[in-house]
Amino acid sequence: MRSLHLHTLASIALIAIIGLSMTFVTAAPSNTVVYLPFIVTTATATQNPLHTGQATYYTTADGTGNCTFDAIPGDLMVAAISYLDYSDPQPAAYCGAYAEVTGPKGTITVRIVDKCPDVPNAPVNPTTGCAAGHLDLSPTAFDMIADHNLGRVAITWRIASPNLSGPIAYHFKDGSNQWWTAVQIRNHRNPITKLEYQNSQGTWVNVARLDYNYFVENSGMGPGPYTFRVTDFYGNVLVDSGIVGGSNISRDGAAQFPVGP
Repeated sequence: MRSLHLHTLASIALIAIIGLSMTFVTAAPSNTVVYLPFIVTTATATQNPLHTGQATYYTTADGTGNCTFDAIPGDLMVAAISYLDYSDPQPAAYCGAYAEVTGPKGTITVRIVDKCPDVPNAPVNPTTGCAAGHLDLSPTAFDMIADHNLGRVAITWRIASPNLSGPIAYHFKDGSNQWWTAVQIRNHRNPITKLEYQNSQGTWVNVARLDYNYFVENSGMGPGPYTFRVTDFYGNVLVDSGIVGGSNISRDGAAQFPVGP
């Protein structure tokens, strides 16, 4: 985790899961080109809540951070979220989520990739702290919503569902195997709330998400191929089968989550 840069106090109501739509997608094994999606939508939610806070920037932003995503040199529209929000309601809850942020000069969309820490000897200090609701942006992103020399500005923001190319992906952590399996969801349009896998008895097993944004089964998920069930912030569900595991390797799913409110 990086050091703090130009953080400040901001208060914000915690995000609630308000979406009512639910989508199910089933997929054939990954070694075939035929996918058979089945989608059910029951309702459409209203627009996500608008939050108020403040934004700063940190010069080391490159896409890496506490969420343990890879660096993305070609896309620096990233941000860190307050340590008070990062693990609410579960560890790494905001990792990979997109936020639409509005400042004095305009509106941008950033992806959450890191945790913004607080100053240990001055928690939630109005001039140095990183309170609930704070977003610490890359300099590239900050300069699009405010003058660089300001360093700290008032913002509003809400969770967004941007257009993404391709399906969600499953990344297996280095060292993953049938006896210890760690999976990270990548390229997801909406925040992720749950990952389950189907064991050899056909039972769905919920996998705990850890602070560094991997869903980890300490006793392993078996040799695979795996069937995964992923649930997003709105209750939409994607199911992928035939996912072959490995160490430090990514596998594509069959579909992407639908656009949220």
